[in-house]
Amino acid sequence: MDKYYDRIIHGGDYNPDQWVDTKEIWDEDMRLMDLAKVNSATVGIFAWSLLEPEEGVYNFGWLDEIMDKLASHGKKAILATPSGARPPWMAQKYPEVLRVEESGVRNEYGVRHNHCLTSPVYREKTAAINRMLAQRYKDHPALFMWHISNEYSGECHCELCQKAFREWLQKEYGTLDRLNFKWWNGFWSHRFTSWDQISSPKYRGENHVPALRLAWRRFTTQQHLSFYLNEIAPLREITPDVPVTTNMMRLYKGIDYHSFAPYVDVISWDNYPDWTNGDNTESANETAFVHDYFRSMKDGKPFYMMESTPSIVNWKGVNRQLKSGVQELSAIQAVAHGADSVQYFQWRKSRGGHEKFHGAVVDHVGHENTRVFRDVARLGAVLEKLDAVVGARTTAKAAILYDRENSWAVDFFCGYHRDRRDYDKVCERWYRAFWSRGIPVDVISADQDFDRYDLIAAPFLYMVRAGTAERIERYVRGGGRWIGTYLTGIADEDDLCYLGGFPGGGLRKVFGVWAEETDSLDEGEYNLVSFGGRTYRAEYTCDVIHAEGATALGEYRTASYYAGTPAVTKNAYGNGEAYYVAFRPQQDFIDDFCGGLIDEMQIQPDAAFPLPEGVSTRKRGELLFVMNFGGEEKTVVLDREYRDVAADRTVSGEITLPENGYLILR
Repeated sequence: MDKYYDRIIHGGDYNPDQWVDTKEIWDEDMRLMDLAKVNSATVGIFAWSLLEPEEGVYNFGWLDEIMDKLASHGKKAILATPSGARPPWMAQKYPEVLRVEESGVRNEYGVRHNHCLTSPVYREKTAAINRMLAQRYKDHPALFMWHISNEYSGECHCELCQKAFREWLQKEYGTLDRLNFKWWNGFWSHRFTSWDQISSPKYRGENHVPALRLAWRRFTTQQHLSFYLNEIAPLREITPDVPVTTNMMRLYKGIDYHSFAPYVDVISWDNYPDWTNGDNTESANETAFVHDYFRSMKDGKPFYMMESTPSIVNWKGVNRQLKSGVQELSAIQAVAHGADSVQYFQWRKSRGGHEKFHGAVVDHVGHENTRVFRDVARLGAVLEKLDAVVGARTTAKAAILYDRENSWAVDFFCGYHRDRRDYDKVCERWYRAFWSRGIPVDVISADQDFDRYDLIAAPFLYMVRAGTAERIERYVRGGGRWIGTYLTGIADEDDLCYLGGFPGGGLRKVFGVWAEETDSLDEGEYNLVSFGGRTYRAEYTCDVIHAEGATALGEYRTASYYAGTPAVTKNAYGNGEAYYVAFRPQQDFIDDFCGGLIDEMQIQPDAAFPLPEGVSTRKRGELLFVMNFGGEEKTVVLDREYRDVAADRTVSGEITLPENGYLILR
């Protein structure tokens, strides 16, 4: 199912449990939600200590009241499971539920996400409270969706986790001989002779074996997934028709969120862009990249923006208030890129605690007469006009390959330019060449389907896992166009370098080049590359390559020993073509290089009119979103007459977009 509701969900984290001693506020919340056009509330995320104040002693009365109030006001309840923060009694009675740090010291009770993912006690207690929630509210008219835990993250190094890690390694590698070979444990006399000799990577232990660090990240991902599956088991059993989701975090590297995609009904993530009160083009590009990253996890199915701030956050060095319009434009961008919800953290500001100064819809003053509340209400009225996009998918002809496991490998290896690898930033640069032209693009992992795309850019694909090279080869041979860059195909899934020349893993024949060596440039140093009659800067990393059947499209102009050698190549392979960009380029080269391919392949943008710098477009369903992130007024010249859905008017010709302004055109 592509949609679970016929409206854009508008709401967010509602924490009435913080106000249980002043229940008159609950009725006021309902009144204010009506004014703000809020149709949903996410409840119970951190409520375990109120739901179960003592072991086996339950208090659901307050939640019954809230669920009933939401239902009577026509609002949906996204009901959370409370595992993100356990009650104090549990930590006191069962210390095994608390995490152990790398140091070997067990945490004391406190903060959140301080639970051991392996602990049988914590899994048992979590499943029990979830079962009680499902049984109690399975038929409640407000229940709409399950929100599982909160921002899964972190790791535990306790003995339970060490034992589970060793068992996982035995399943993955089979024998110690195979593990020793794949981890290249002959180096530094690291050969293991017993599984019990292996432990998680630690600062004061083994932390210089990339394969061990990769294995630990994979194991930690699987422990999170296993914990999640334990959480949802009673919900699937008792409420099989109620969808489940869990809120993910931007480009968080601690676990691979892709592993969750088959087991959640809706992908959701918490969106806190680094907006300024000026030109937000860079931040808008980065955020669009992340929207498309999460949207692509379930092959383009709409996602939920589970959290955002209606004003400020509290965790930056300087937490500035944003101009009116920034938050609204941010929400519209999410919808344009596939979100079927706009939700906030949080509905009402806390009186105390760590996040009491984090932005909220209802401020400490407690009424609707604030700028932020008016902004949210205005947006709510616009969202009510966007029913047509709910469930609508985006079709993209191009993709950026951004792979979490590759990002781990890039971070872990020691060599070349250690301090400026910037894998995320590099991928976002290649994405921008499409985004700035208004061309839809998916952001996919190495495990996803390549064949649906005409063009794929895979920058800095250092790790080529088993089977990936074969899929790339089939894709290009079958007619696809593939863009690779410097340091592609260096190592396998255990960071074991390929032999026989780079790009390895079978990709050398696809690209038609041999990368003999790689040069690293100091900060501020650059080489020049000629391409297409222009000269571009190469920074930080330069492969020295030899053409083996590929055609040189550009060459190095300034380098001590590799001037005149190929810097950009094209190789005809089967019915397709593979391009190799041997250096780390700046944005101007990426824009020109991709622009040439876009024109040649006739990949069409969403809008048939030119876009000024800082203005982006995205078509979703029947609607075209035109968004101004440029920090000042921008003018667009429409190609024909449209209906402006937000303003309920007909528009054509030259249109001025105010700063942080947008159009939604039918």
